[in-house]
Amino acid sequence: MTDNVSAEQLRQFIERVERLEEEKRAMQDDIKDTYGEAKSTGFDVKTMRSIVRLRRMEKHHRDEADALLETYRQALGLQ
Repeated sequence: MTDNVSAEQLRQFIERVERLEEEKRAMQDDIKDTYGEAKSTGFDVKTMRSIVRLRRMEKHHRDEADALLETYRQALGLQ
């Protein structure tokens, strides 16, 4: 009986993961479509992706990354 309960629980978890994976694929397709729309209206998708990544960061991490980038740019003479 314990095997049946464990097997049923496992099946439910697997099915739940499968549903979530399908939702994830649908969301990824929506994101891709949104970037495509933005590109077709003249926006630079690479820059947009960078902005999205930066907005996810906490401010202190973003400031740290900016400072490090500026230090490297100065070291290489990229003003």
